[in-house]
Amino acid sequence: MKGHRQSNPEPRHAMPMIMQFLQQMPRLRSADNATTRRRLTLRAMVALTLLSLASTAASAPAPAAWSLWDDADPSSTATVDHDAWQALLEAHVETLADGRTIVHYNAFSAADGTQLDNYLAAVTAIDPRSLNRQEQLAYWINLYNALTVDLLLEHPKKQSILRIGGGFLPRGPWDDDITSVAGETLTLNDIEHRILRPLFKDRRIHYAVNCASVGCPNLSPTAYTAANVEAQLAAGERAYLEHPRGLELNNGKLTVSSIFKWYGEDFAADDAGLLAYFASVRPDLADALKTYQGRLSFAYDWSRNDR
Repeated sequence: MKGHRQSNPEPRHAMPMIMQFLQQMPRLRSADNATTRRRLTLRAMVALTLLSLASTAASAPAPAAWSLWDDADPSSTATVDHDAWQALLEAHVETLADGRTIVHYNAFSAADGTQLDNYLAAVTAIDPRSLNRQEQLAYWINLYNALTVDLLLEHPKKQSILRIGGGFLPRGPWDDDITSVAGETLTLNDIEHRILRPLFKDRRIHYAVNCASVGCPNLSPTAYTAANVEAQLAAGERAYLEHPRGLELNNGKLTVSSIFKWYGEDFAADDAGLLAYFASVRPDLADALKTYQGRLSFAYDWSRNDR
């Protein structure tokens, strides 16, 4: 069968720690020194945390429509002011030579943080159901991305978003209550999987919402608007699939982002369809992709997107 899927453990940095934990279990049981036992126990706890993160990262919520947000006003000409967010993007998002963007979180000043807080307060005071659909799409994408940046600023020592979140074993912040719109408390997962994916049914949304990680599609240095959202979605799709973290065909082996494993249903019904989709975005590799007979390997880097 064409394009068999081969999963890589997620996140990639978890497995060495997990293996180290398994190797040290006999030592933990036999240790007769209290300090040694405490040290080994701590290592075990870290490894178990990473194992929990790995299992979480290997799955993703399915889209589930939240009917509360179905309404829109097609006749509305109202626009949302994203200028404050645009100014922050211009100041702190850098596009590297290879096309990937990074965020200089450490360069945010106290004034920048206040500006971001004020932007989030202004945007969440709006009921997006009064907007037309394209304005809504830009609204939700910008809100998701601004909230994610705000989270990283609140946790400057965390080197991965997977280390942020409530509970004894953090699994990322996506299910934590993070904001309120129109009187409804929302999580990041609500915005992505209960609003954006089911309401707009556009696979390119995965290239627009940013999870603050190296493996993630770019955080666009341009705020989304109703006028530019279509062009931005198309550009984000091309940029990701033209970069090795999105798709790489090397020595006959095809490695693609784990996004296409976690959200495969949004892109194609099967592997053959996924390869055809890749070929449509990468005409330079179209022949090789359409005739690919090997395994599909998946990879993702959860390191913070500041380098």
